Formats: sequence, C-alpha cells, structure tokens
Amino acid sequence: MGATTIGALVGAGIDHLSGGDGDSDVEGAILGAVTANVLKVVLPIAITYAIGWGVLRALGKVRDGLGKAEQAV
Repeated sequence: MGATTIGALVGAGIDHLSGGDGDSDVEGAILGAVTANVLKVVLPIAITYAIGWGVLRALGKVRDGLGKAEQAV
C-alpha cells in the first residue's frame, strides 16, 4: 500500500471514531490522502535541512577548535 492509501485509511478511521455525519469518513479520507502527499514532500526536505544544519554547525566547532589550537602554539 502506498502512503496515500494509508493516509486515506487513517484519516477515514479517525473521522469515523470522532462521530458526526456519514460524509465525515469521506472528508477524513481526502484530508488523510492530502496530508500523506504533503508529508512525502516536506519530510525529506526537513530532514535534509536538519542534517545540513548539523554538519555546518559541527564544521564551525571544528574550525573554532583548530583556531584555538593554532593560537596556543
């Protein structure tokens, strides 16, 4: 099953459990499918950004450490 299908099933299930009218399941399925597709795009971008930020921060600390080591010599 694809992420869109699973998102639709989860969204429909959540809306079904919360009660309401019969169309609520369909609306939940649509919302779940859209959310799954958005997350397929946003999560890789966010993870890549976080890793890049961490690498740049680590490189800055290494550079600062090397600068202090050279000053001590």
